[in-house]
Amino acid sequence: MAETSAATPAAERRLTVDEWAELPEDDAGELVDGVVVEEEMADLVHEAVVMWLIGVLRPWLRARKGRLYGSEVKLAIARRRGRKADLVAWFPGHPPLPPRGPVDVPPDVAIEVVSPRPADARRDRLDKSADYAAFGVRWYWIVDPQLRSVEVFELGPDGRYARALGASSGTVEAVPGFADLVLDLDALWAEVDETAGGEPAASTP
Repeated sequence: MAETSAATPAAERRLTVDEWAELPEDDAGELVDGVVVEEEMADLVHEAVVMWLIGVLRPWLRARKGRLYGSEVKLAIARRRGRKADLVAWFPGHPPLPPRGPVDVPPDVAIEVVSPRPADARRDRLDKSADYAAFGVRWYWIVDPQLRSVEVFELGPDGRYARALGASSGTVEAVPGFADLVLDLDALWAEVDETAGGEPAASTP
């Protein structure tokens, strides 16, 4: 099923990624075959997961002189295709990143937090997976608060993703691509429960 075009003047003509990157903030969306399409409908649970991931990943990356950026980074997948992941990361030793405009350097990691709408889940699991693979993103994370699952996919020599990790609870101490990184998934889902109106998340001593 095709993605839905955004109701903006920019959607009425085919754009390049450079033109897409220059659109005003009101023309939100991603670029698919030159057409601006609507983005996912993020809610508080989605944002709580993103913030939790930032809190875990940013210190790990900064200690190694890597970089972590948020959802407004415009990735230049192809001449008329651009994506915006929830989080993108570059490991140390990456080529120089352009300080402005579309980014044509594939991140080492792209992370999508799945929203409840079926269209958003389909986009993250199918459409974006194909685009990130074509772009050369080595590690693709899909974090699904509804299923309470974290999946990590690694790009193979055949240009396809293979699942390298699937976890739903407990502590993950062997995160593919992230030596010595620990993911406390129980703490993540406690944060989700608190945001959704359940019991407050327990504080860490």
